[in-house]
Amino acid sequence: MHTEEELIKGCQKGDRKLQKELYERFSERMFVLCMRYAKSTQEAEDVLQESFIKIFDKIKDFKGDSTIGYWIKRIVINTALNSQRGKLYLFPMVDVNDTDLREQEMNLSSIHLQDLLDLIQSLPAGCQAVFNLYAIEGYKHHEIAAMLEISEGTSKSQYARAKQLLRGMLEKIESVKHEKFS
Repeated sequence: MHTEEELIKGCQKGDRKLQKELYERFSERMFVLCMRYAKSTQEAEDVLQESFIKIFDKIKDFKGDSTIGYWIKRIVINTALNSQRGKLYLFPMVDVNDTDLREQEMNLSSIHLQDLLDLIQSLPAGCQAVFNLYAIEGYKHHEIAAMLEISEGTSKSQYARAKQLLRGMLEKIESVKHEKFS
């Protein structure tokens, strides 16, 4: 097992063994990330493969300003967003102040991680991208707006819509569970 510095230097020199080690070290986590943006496993695998092609091509430009993990994550997110760009059908923008979205906690304790991932994947592409970037990746709405080339208001609106859709899906799941056990 090599240090990150050894991996980076080896990959910058084109060492195939170290490229494989870098891939093995990060691919599983990055695949999970790809799954949050993709609509299928095949699509996530394609994004992951395209991401690592970019990573190995651009690693010579890696300056060490951040960790290699963060740098890889940014490339994967950008690749996932680029693959979705043509599919980012956004709901019409509404003022989030005009929506009836109760700020109540969503009870996720009884839902399996794969089921939650399936729910996120079932969101319309625009809602899915904004939800992932804001709620999971921690970007601010102005950053998301710049990344997706939309307005900050549209980002907020898409996030509100995603939460509303997820809440509805979770309530439906809970009511089905409740009916089964009643």
